This record gives sequence, C-alpha cells and structure tokens, in this order.
Amino acid sequence: MDSSAKEAASPALIGPAARIEAAFNLALSVVSAVWIFAIMALVCADIFMRNLFNAPISGVAEFIALSVPACVFLQLPAAIAQRRLLRAELVIGALERRRPRVAALFNLVFALVGLFVFWKMLVWAWPDFTKSYASGEYSGVQSVYQIPVWPFKLALITGAGFGFALFGERAIREFMNLAARASETDSARGIRSGLEDLLIGAAFLGGVIAFVAAMWFGNPRPLTVGALSLAAMLLLVLLGMPIALALMSVSYLGIWIVRSGELFATNTLGNAASTGIGSYEFGVIPLFIMMGLVLEKADVGRDAFQVAAGLLRKVRGGLGIATVMANAIFAAIVGSSIASAAVFSRIAVPPMVAQGYTKRFSVGTVAGSSVLGMLIPPSLLLIVYGLVAEVSVGRLFIAAVIPGILLAIAFSVAIYAMTYLTPQFVGDARGAKNIVAVSFREIATRLAPIVLLVVSVIGGIYSGLFTPTEAAAVGAALAFLIAFWKRRVGWTEFKSIVLETSFVSAAILFLIISANLYTRQVALTGIPMHVSDWVIGAGLDMAGFLAVYFVILLLMGMILDSVSIMLIMLPIMLPVLDTLDGDKIWFGIVTTIAIEIGLLTPPFGLSVYVVKGVLPKDFVTLADVFIGAIPFVLVMIAVTIVVMAFPELSLWLLRP
Repeated sequence: MDSSAKEAASPALIGPAARIEAAFNLALSVVSAVWIFAIMALVCADIFMRNLFNAPISGVAEFIALSVPACVFLQLPAAIAQRRLLRAELVIGALERRRPRVAALFNLVFALVGLFVFWKMLVWAWPDFTKSYASGEYSGVQSVYQIPVWPFKLALITGAGFGFALFGERAIREFMNLAARASETDSARGIRSGLEDLLIGAAFLGGVIAFVAAMWFGNPRPLTVGALSLAAMLLLVLLGMPIALALMSVSYLGIWIVRSGELFATNTLGNAASTGIGSYEFGVIPLFIMMGLVLEKADVGRDAFQVAAGLLRKVRGGLGIATVMANAIFAAIVGSSIASAAVFSRIAVPPMVAQGYTKRFSVGTVAGSSVLGMLIPPSLLLIVYGLVAEVSVGRLFIAAVIPGILLAIAFSVAIYAMTYLTPQFVGDARGAKNIVAVSFREIATRLAPIVLLVVSVIGGIYSGLFTPTEAAAVGAALAFLIAFWKRRVGWTEFKSIVLETSFVSAAILFLIISANLYTRQVALTGIPMHVSDWVIGAGLDMAGFLAVYFVILLLMGMILDSVSIMLIMLPIMLPVLDTLDGDKIWFGIVTTIAIEIGLLTPPFGLSVYVVKGVLPKDFVTLADVFIGAIPFVLVMIAVTIVVMAFPELSLWLLRP
C-alpha cells in the first residue's frame, strides 16, 4: 500500500484513540495473564494443603471453571487487535500481495461478520449479567463457600464489548482502504486490473448472497442445511476468515434456519460462549501452554540436543538422529510441534550444515521430527481431543507413549537408512566432527531437570496422584523453578511468558467455543446420523472407515491447522466410531498422528513455514523444506497405518 492509501485508510482519531485503545487492551491482557498465573498458584496450593495437611481449599474446581471463559474474553480484544485469531493465510496472504483491493473487500466482509457475532454475544450476555447481579447468583455450597458469578460474567461482557468495538473499527479501516484502492486506476493496466478485481469481488459477494438466499428461501431440509453450512464454512476458512468467526457465523445461521427462530440461535451462541469452556478440565490448556513457553525460554531444547549429539557423535547420521531424540525429549515437556520446529531450527540446523549435511536434509529433519511435539505427552492436541471427545486426558497421554516412541524410533531408523540409500540427499553423515563426548555428570546436570519434570507430570497422572489440570499446574511451577535455577528467565522474560500464555490460550479456547456452537449445529442438522447410515449402508467396516477418514484428514491438513481440523471433524466422525464400536482412546492417537502429517504437506504445512521463517531469509527455499520433509511424511503414514492395524500399541499400557 502506498502512503496515500495508508493515510486514507487510517481513521481520523488514530493518535489519541489508538493509544487509549492500546492501553485498555494491554490492561485487559495483563489481568488475564495474571489471572492464569494465579490459577497455577491456587492449584499448587490446593495440592500442598490437601496432601500435607488433609485440608483442601474449597471451591478450586468451581473457581477455575468460572475463570477460564473470563480469562479468554479479557484477552480477546488484544488478540483481535493484533490479529492473533487463528486463520489460514494462504489465499488471503496471496491476495494482500497481488490483489490488495480484493483482499480489502474480503477483510471488510470478515470484519462485518465479527461485528455481527460479537453483537449477538452482547445481546445475550447483558441480560444474563444483570439477572446474575440482581439475584446474587453464586457457585458453591451455602455456608461452606460461595463464589459470586457476576464478576466472571462481567469479564465476558467486557471482552465481547471491546471485541465488538474493534471489529467495528476494523470494518471502517477496511472500507476506507477499499475506497482508497478503488481510485488507483490511473493507467490502462490499472483500469484492467480494477475490472478484474471488480469481477472477483462481485463473484465473492454474489456467492455469499446466493448461499444465504438458498439457505433462507429454499426451505431446505436440516441435512441440506448442515451440508451447505459445512461447505460454506470450509470455503470461508480457506479464503482467510478467522476460523472461529467462520464456525460461529455459519453455525448461527444454520441453527436459525433449522429451528426457524433467531432467538434460539442467539441463546445457543450465548450458552456456547459462557459454558462451552466453563469447566475445570479446560484449565489444563493455559497451564500446559505456560509450561511449554517457560521451558522454551529456559533453553531446555538446546541442552537435550547437545547431550544427544555428544552421545551419537560416531553414528552415521548421528546429528539427524540426535535431532529426533532431542525433539522427543523436548516434546515430553512442551507438547507443541510448532514450538519444537522453532526451537530446533535455531539449535540443530546450523551444526548439521556445518558438519556436512545438506540443507534440505537438515531442515527436513527438524520439520519432520517436530511433529513429535503433538504426540508424545503432554500434548496440546491430545488435550483438545480429550475435551471434545469427553474422554480422559490422562488416559490419552498414557496411550500416546508407545506410539510416540515408535514414531521417534521409525524416524531414527529412516535417517540411518537414508545415509546408505540416498547419500546425495543426506550429505556427509559419516560421523560428527568437532563434537566432543559428554560426561555422565554433564548428562545428569542437563537432563535431570527434564526427567524431574516428566516424572512429576506424566508419573503424577499415571499414578493417579494428579488430575491432568493439577499436573499441568505442577509442571508449570516446576518449569519456572528450573528456569530461574538456570538463570535463563528474568523479570522481562517472565512478563513475556505470562502475556504470551494468555494470547495463545485465548486463540485456542475461543476456537473451542466456536467449535462448541458448531457441534450443536451439526447435531441439530443430523449430519452424524446420516454419515453413520451411509457408512453402514456402504458396508464399510472399521478398516474402510479409517481409510476414508485418513484421506480426509490428509486433504484437510493441506489447508488447515491441526486444532481446527480436529474441531471440525470430530463432531461428525465420533458418532460413526460409536456405531462401529471403536475405542475413542485409540482413535484419538490415530487422529493425532494423521492430523500432524498436515504440518509437513503443502500448501499449508505450518511446521515447514515455521522452519523457513526462523532461518535466515535466503538460507533455503520453502520448496527445499517441503522436499526435505518428504521422507518423514512417508514414515508418518506408515506408522499411522501400523497404529490403526494394531490398537494394542495404544491401549497396552492402559490394561489393568
């Protein structure tokens, strides 16, 4: 955008208004971040009092259940302002570079949708808040403990109100940007380009109007509404609408039409916003996110890599295998593939290239092994699956141990085999030069904190000592202690960690809220029942169903992030699994591995983009990273098929 367009696209009150807005957003973010940290401290205090003095703190579970939605909505305004809501950037990013007028039109429509969604939240939330305040509504047991509910509902109104204002401001910005761009037709090429943009924009708006008209006036059956809603939602997500807004807006319209009443749709939206994540179990998400961010700052990944590199220095492909092993260790305490990709791009790629490995192999190894972060427990994706599928997160963690180890071993064997079968692709892998052995003392010093953390979190869950939420709180507290002990986290890093925890948690949990509304719409339209009938009518057994499901996940992984795929597909597929008498724990492991393949496949391939973004600009091309990751994609497909064929790999540790 040139300077004139930027100036025209800026509101008149950009100076003082923007500073006031930023101050309010920061204040709400700080409250949310401190609140999450307080939840961690409260849970740890409850564990301490319960185990040492047999005096648990009353109301902890209820307080956390009320706090999670409040924290999310307090953080939402800053997440909206900083464009942190999850969305697929592929199409809209290309449009912003090549067709800025069309991109401005799309963004204007997206902003108007956000304005509508948050307005409907406010319409529902305000009377709910006033009723709660007037009646003195509380959570708890009278004469034991009573937690007033209205402050938590006030947080929801505050966040929704600021979100509404921000989307209104964004709509004005995009409209002015579109108006400024529309005047850029001062040449024959500009006129031709303007006409092309006009046709694209007209096709987009025409499609939106045609869809709404077909849904509204066509008197379709609920199943047709559900199918059209799913197609429209996927298209909007692909075009770049924030995924949560696409889920909410289309689901709202679908519920309105199926139940022939806007009031029911508004009530369903409000209930999803207030209760969709309003349970104690959802507290596990921000706490595990906090733990991972602390350990990332504490350089735990570097310690793990240096130990693994020292131990494997004389093995063919040793640095590649060391990257896999270090990723497995890092995954056991962080639970995020994206964090693994970012950390090991900086840690592992430079020494691998310096030792003679090709750039393609080096970046492919980092991208490929990063997927272990979402499989080896604790895993954010497994947590989301457990909460959506309503199965034990602790049992999912235990079930993922053997498949996670199997995948890490398979990666390592593949690397070793490639040093013989494709030496041109790997490079000089005869052994690491200038890498010294590590002593037992160094191994103990660097890995002892990691072992302590893994034993505390996974061991506590496995033994029944902690719930997953309690284990996450203990893990986060221990992570802070380890980071402070290593002197790698100071006050500046601490502030950054708690604020980033709030940002990431808000983006994920708001997406889960939207998925809750989508799940209700899917149930009303009867899609799961019809899919189950189709599977039975087609004579598909479990193997046939899994084959179809696997292909769908691979295709969706090419355009969507992992959490979004899971939230979109599970409401449709879980009832089919029940029809076929499948085990939900095993199905969760299969789903997680299959979805993670999408992190490595074009055009979306989020881990690939992270690796490319972290490394210097001209170090490798995006195509190099995708090509380097191909062997790991093939290994993941093979491991997924093995886990599908042998459910005992997931369920063996759960047997009594």
